[in-house]
Amino acid sequence: MSLADITFLPEDPAHDAEIEHINAEAFGPGRFTRAAYKIREGGPHERALSFVALNAGHVVASVRLTRIAAGEGRALLLGPLAVRPVYKNKGIGKKLVKIAVEAAREVGAGAVVLVGDEPYYGPLGFKRIPPGQLRMPRPVDPNRLLAVELKEGALAALSGKVTHAALVAEGGGS
Repeated sequence: MSLADITFLPEDPAHDAEIEHINAEAFGPGRFTRAAYKIREGGPHERALSFVALNAGHVVASVRLTRIAAGEGRALLLGPLAVRPVYKNKGIGKKLVKIAVEAAREVGAGAVVLVGDEPYYGPLGFKRIPPGQLRMPRPVDPNRLLAVELKEGALAALSGKVTHAALVAEGGGS
């Protein structure tokens, strides 16, 4: 199996069960206690900006983007990114991240934020967010709070508590 055997497509509702299985396999039950999961509880992810990798018609990896708000800033939260174990270390996850970031750029998003490892995401353009700039709803190692700025000044506009953008639009938080 090589990257050439993989088809990358926008996520579809028909993929939901396989995506849930992959996330459970990758992150286990502890995923529900993570800061990013708490944010995602606030509203839906952007299905049009979320992608899957298929091999022989089966989902082998997925990535999702969710709209977030922090202060006056708006961005997209990347995650979860999950790849089935047998398909890891083949470039599938990095390709999904590149596709998602490009989709975010195409819809005019200012930045993409994530909680992850800088050695993995750094080569994809992600950099550490200055300590104290953002407050996640649950504890996060500040060295793992990363972003790629797609529009100049978009990252600086993000400050304070991070929440799902739908909660701000509805007046539910900031």
